[in-house]
Amino acid sequence: MEAFVLVLTLLAIKAKSVYAEPEPLLVGMTLVKNASAQGALCLDGSLPAYHFHKGFGSGVHNWLLQFEGGGWCNDIESCLERSKTRRGSSRYMSKLEVFSGILSNNKSLNPDFYNWNRVKLRYCDGASFAGNSKFDNGTSLLYFRGQRIWQAIILDLLPQGLETAEKALLSGCSAGGLASFLHCNNFTEYLPPNTTVKCLGDAGFFLDVQDISGNHTMRAFYNSVVSMQGVTQSLDANCLQNSSSPTQCFFPQYALGYIRTPFFILNTAYDVYQFHNGLVPPLSDPKGHWNHCKFNPAACNTSQINVLQGFRQDMLAALKSFLQYSAKGGAFINSCFAHCQSESQDTWYAVDAPRVYNKTIAEAVGDWYFERSITKVIDCPYPCDTTCHNLIPPPPPPLPPAPAPALPPPPAPPVHAQRTQNLGV
Repeated sequence: MEAFVLVLTLLAIKAKSVYAEPEPLLVGMTLVKNASAQGALCLDGSLPAYHFHKGFGSGVHNWLLQFEGGGWCNDIESCLERSKTRRGSSRYMSKLEVFSGILSNNKSLNPDFYNWNRVKLRYCDGASFAGNSKFDNGTSLLYFRGQRIWQAIILDLLPQGLETAEKALLSGCSAGGLASFLHCNNFTEYLPPNTTVKCLGDAGFFLDVQDISGNHTMRAFYNSVVSMQGVTQSLDANCLQNSSSPTQCFFPQYALGYIRTPFFILNTAYDVYQFHNGLVPPLSDPKGHWNHCKFNPAACNTSQINVLQGFRQDMLAALKSFLQYSAKGGAFINSCFAHCQSESQDTWYAVDAPRVYNKTIAEAVGDWYFERSITKVIDCPYPCDTTCHNLIPPPPPPLPPAPAPALPPPPAPPVHAQRTQNLGV
């Protein structure tokens, strides 16, 4: 019996060693030392940064660059606040970053890109690496230099091997996914003509649609980002020539037609950032009728589900031409409530990762990049997909109750009432 228990124990230890989670890959930060000479500075004037893990084996001449995401700032107040955080200053950035998902160096977790040179570009400008201006009122100073940061990092990487890349993929998540749309053509121009260059936008297909109150919340927000940060000069010239305003070319749905480099669009049809901030922003729902639906899709009523299905249809309509006519394009549009799926291991490539037609995101992207098969997969509408990892942010904590107003002291009782009371004692 003791021998049997010993065998089971050894088998359990062996199984644990085989199936144990691999140690996370931590990659150190590199500051772009000569960036200040190029005017390439974070919002607060600190140096821009990236994390670089060198390729090996058959991937030593291949490069994957990943834009970090993290929203935007659209006025001086919000940019000043941002400049005091890791989203606006390298002084507050983590010096080590976990490389997982598409950045993993483990073949079993990232079968197609694990041994490439992988770079994460840190985000500290607030305009998807596209601004080129400065604010200085004598008291406050802000550098809107995302375009220069992008250029400075590329120039820093070229002599490290990027200039002789055989294959290259520019990708990004959220605001970084939008940056992939904005910089895809330019990325190609830095590389040799015989390099296979492609781009991927993860959760970056932000739609120009009305919110539930009929306002164009995202359009107004992007318009202030573009005008304040001097983004226009970084946008595609052909798109600008054929658009009614520069802000249109900041939206991927209008910029996409001018991207010459093969592009892969990875997005959920019910992107939670767009759901919560573009489709149902707080100002459009002052009484909180959507609160339960926002944080639990199963709690959505029929009319709310219809609004969400309408948003999905708007996304597919904006992609229709790309899906039908882009011979070298790829897409993976699933029906999950998520935002960014390429950097997280559980959504990129895992046993229980999200799938469309039994294909994981990693497999779809790899098949597209290496041209193993044409990959444009569109999921069925919610709630049909049972493989989703719904990444819904928790609801904000309730506000503490306001202190009760101080009550005035009670008036002194009249004299006759005092007498009555005294009489009863």
